[in-house]
Amino acid sequence: MNAPKHPPASVFQVRTPPVWPGARIGLMGGSFNPPHEGHGIVAATALKRLRLDSLWWLVTPGNPLKSTGALAPLETRLEAVRKLARHPGMQATGLEADLGTPYTAETVKFLIDRFSNTRFVWVMGADNLADFHRWRRWRDIAASLPIAVVDRPGWRLAALSSPAAGALARNRQNEGNAANLAALEAPAWVFLTARLSPQSSTALRNQHIKL
Repeated sequence: MNAPKHPPASVFQVRTPPVWPGARIGLMGGSFNPPHEGHGIVAATALKRLRLDSLWWLVTPGNPLKSTGALAPLETRLEAVRKLARHPGMQATGLEADLGTPYTAETVKFLIDRFSNTRFVWVMGADNLADFHRWRRWRDIAASLPIAVVDRPGWRLAALSSPAAGALARNRQNEGNAANLAALEAPAWVFLTARLSPQSSTALRNQHIKL
């Protein structure tokens, strides 16, 4: 599947939420089509357990690994995220559209290069870890910033037995050390237990279609 094409922007045109030196910022990417309680649990768990100053919901212009046929417009999904993520420490951003890329590796490189004094952590659900080895330049992502993986219903076994988890096994941190993850040099990752929600974007879209 070809990734959706978007015109690149000058780096000076890329709009980001507030950043400051020394900040600990979580980056949680996804289509959020639509966002749901499960996403909210992942975000809230990471914000609290990692002791982050802020968590950005990176609403992608399109996931290269998924069909974009049923994808709602970016602004619609951004607004839905803003309504769900009301915590003052959470921000919704469509900066990947400004960058002109749907690829996490390119987004991460841009942010680390531009904000070199900021501590970024990649945040994802266990379902994403199960497929992480399919992401473009996933090893570069893992080598660039720490990663927090939050449990999702039915995904723990698949996530922890995935190719990426196996390749990064020696870099896994004890869950009790989660609060220090942002300060660690990559590669470093932690698997966080959390309250589980059965909601999924696919189920919500199907429910909407039936209605």
